[in-house]
Amino acid sequence: MYKSILTVAAAFVLPVAASQNVMAAERTNPFLAPYNTVYNIPPFEQIEYSDYMPAFNQGVEEFKADIDAIVKNRATPDFDNTILAMEKAGKLLNRVMLVFSSLDETNSSDEMVAISEKAYPLYSQVNDEVMMNEGLFNRVKYVYDHRNEMGLTAPQLRAVEESYKQFTRNGALLDEAQKTQLKDINTRLTDLYLKFNKNLLNATNAFELVVDDASRLGGLPASSVAVAADEAKARGKEGKWVFTLHAPSRLPMLQYADDRDLRKQMYEAYTSLASQGEYDNKPVINQILKARAEKAKLLGYPDYASYMTANVMAKTVDNAEDLLLKIWEPAVKRVHEEVAEMQALADSEGAGIKIAPWDYYYYAEKVRTKKFALNEGEVRAYFSLDNVREGIFNMAKRLYGVTFTELPDAPKYHPEVKVYEVKDEKGEHVAVFMTDYFPRASKRQGAWMSEFQGAFEDADGTSQRPIVYNVGNFSKPTADAPSLLTLDEVETMFHEFGHGLHGMLTRAKLRSQAGTSVDRDFVELPSQIHEHWALEPELLKTYARHYKTGEVIPDDLIAKLAAASTHNQGFMSTELAGAALLDLQYGKLNADGDVDIADFEKNVAEVLGMPEEVQFRYRSTYFRHIFGSDGYASGYYTYLWAAVLDCDGFELFKEKGIFDPATAKAFKENVLEMGGSQEPMDLYVKFRGHEPNVDALLRHRGLLAPNDVNMKTPGGK
Repeated sequence: MYKSILTVAAAFVLPVAASQNVMAAERTNPFLAPYNTVYNIPPFEQIEYSDYMPAFNQGVEEFKADIDAIVKNRATPDFDNTILAMEKAGKLLNRVMLVFSSLDETNSSDEMVAISEKAYPLYSQVNDEVMMNEGLFNRVKYVYDHRNEMGLTAPQLRAVEESYKQFTRNGALLDEAQKTQLKDINTRLTDLYLKFNKNLLNATNAFELVVDDASRLGGLPASSVAVAADEAKARGKEGKWVFTLHAPSRLPMLQYADDRDLRKQMYEAYTSLASQGEYDNKPVINQILKARAEKAKLLGYPDYASYMTANVMAKTVDNAEDLLLKIWEPAVKRVHEEVAEMQALADSEGAGIKIAPWDYYYYAEKVRTKKFALNEGEVRAYFSLDNVREGIFNMAKRLYGVTFTELPDAPKYHPEVKVYEVKDEKGEHVAVFMTDYFPRASKRQGAWMSEFQGAFEDADGTSQRPIVYNVGNFSKPTADAPSLLTLDEVETMFHEFGHGLHGMLTRAKLRSQAGTSVDRDFVELPSQIHEHWALEPELLKTYARHYKTGEVIPDDLIAKLAAASTHNQGFMSTELAGAALLDLQYGKLNADGDVDIADFEKNVAEVLGMPEEVQFRYRSTYFRHIFGSDGYASGYYTYLWAAVLDCDGFELFKEKGIFDPATAKAFKENVLEMGGSQEPMDLYVKFRGHEPNVDALLRHRGLLAPNDVNMKTPGGK
């Protein structure tokens, strides 16, 4: 499928004909000219693999020239000629990187991998050069030192302070020898992240669990069996069933398959992913850990975790760990109760087993069915992907007054992508929104939000609205049924849409503060708070309809969903908090030699008292959040940190009404629109009226006993 260098980056779109030599000679690299598309959407169908590196190289040169012009400006440094000028620098490089990095994750190929091995190190190196440019830093420092004399607005003042902080965190105060050392570390880390992700993708795609006996498929939903049959056919194994490690294939196997051996095979394959053979990530992790420890020491921090937490709301590793442990203890207590229930059920059925990790999903589902008469196969029939999409759009309209209209003829990077125009109550353009929801071999696992174009508003009236996209790996449609989502997939869809709203509704004027450009432990607030609406009856009745009959989800099923809402939350909270605590322990390492990754995980689990039936949400070798980049390194805790905020915040909506206009307006204006233009806790308090504590999260997950009170707040206050 990706054989020719002339094939465009978007899979399945026809390449420019190689035989048209005259046209090829006159062809313009699409990155080097105005897009001339609706709302400036990248012209994906015109982009060829051979366009990337020339555009990258030219972008780098233009970026360097922009920075050089700032440094050589003889005018006294001020906000406009230094901070704002830096924000405007490198337009072409940013334009190319947004497209390339997006398609590298959604439509990877041998050609994209080859380009990434050149492009990412180049991008890292030029950013290092900028952040360690002494002349540029001197101008930033001058503005920083005189910031209180310049009549700056609050967002401008924050931009100056953040800029100065980022320069110092990236080596501006180091001597030349140390700067060279830091550049080398950063280049090594970029290469290692590429290798980790490449190994993970290849290891994921290399695995298949083939079933050739239909009798072994008992318990599995018909939709999962149909998808497995389609996968087998696509792999030349017609008449069999192929299951993969992608979530829509893996999770139904663990949750529903009566065949315990199949569950065990799937579980062990997943928990050993990228841990052996050709795609073993353990040596890569060790090199990452050494490089990070070296970087932290060079920059004056005791360890990498201290370096990362100092830059966000948590401020210290202790604050992050303290919050996690206040969730960990009641979560583990609940796990023991959940396991006891499952064991009792297995014993009553004469299973003759002791609950093992590969039994957890399966027996948790059986317990839920027995306790609440709730069968997820029955539930999924009301959650076709198209209906859920209708639900999230309806939620956005009722909360924030925005509407979504499909643009069927707009450029798209894959046939499965859908493109929408977003308008406000006045009918004015707000953003472009894209969705890409189904798994494929060229797409990495997981779900995420990003953008092809950011937003800003300059003082001269020049402005730009964002192009935002959501990516998922949800259950595919079959010949007999549309895509029917699990409850977890429904929540994930609402979650990523929440990130999307954060990007789409931004009104922050500065590029560096728009949308999701906020502290890492604040960025999950908009995503996680919107999950709460997914199963609220008032919204459910507008979108949850049976895919065959069109029947609205009945009240008795809604009641069952509510009753079961805290089911299995011990497991979910324990595996998440465990992974976050494991991440922080890695961040505190300063080992010179190699670490035995398996032993390290085991030791952390023992110290924590991890129940033997539960594993970390991600084992190290496929913990992409923390080893596939530095984005969530020593920061995986942020999901639970933000959960404290979102649960506390949603309690206000529950008190006032989940679509209360005043509450929605306060959230929109103080959180979604503001981006990173103010301190995140200040923004939260403006919305909520007070700082949060962990109790709301524990109440929401059913982990807080009636008389338990815990007044600990994020930030240690």
